[in-house]
Amino acid sequence: MRLTMRTNLAMRILMYCAVHPEDLVRSGDVARACNASAHHVAQVVNQLATMGFLHTLRGRAGGMKLARKPETVTVGEVFGLFEAGLPLTECFDDAGNTCPLTAGCRLREALVAAQRAFYCALDKVTLQELICDNPALHNAFASPSCLPRRAGGANMALAI
Repeated sequence: MRLTMRTNLAMRILMYCAVHPEDLVRSGDVARACNASAHHVAQVVNQLATMGFLHTLRGRAGGMKLARKPETVTVGEVFGLFEAGLPLTECFDDAGNTCPLTAGCRLREALVAAQRAFYCALDKVTLQELICDNPALHNAFASPSCLPRRAGGANMALAI
């Protein structure tokens, strides 16, 4: 199984924000820390905000912050939302399935079971578990160019 870059990037963004819980973080800093394009980060940030994972504030003093506590966000939930529209294989796509083996294929059943087990395992892992007691991750996300900007001003309430 291979995850999309969007799913991978979504988790990196969420982990970055969780490592900087008191700050409004900039998407450019996330892009640099995650070795990703600023354009892709901006797209995924927009999706994460729409899905309720992030609060965002536009403008010069803007940034992003987790909208939920890290212990309430599971990896399975994020993966499920980002991967939901993508069929695991051709036979999972009712509209585009041209596989001649569909009627007698038992592989599909095994793949369904494997996918269920995959998401079940990821549903047990929280964002908090990914960042807690993880100095290597915290070091990777410590950016000297990232000047902390405290949230909670009059422009935006970011209660978590």
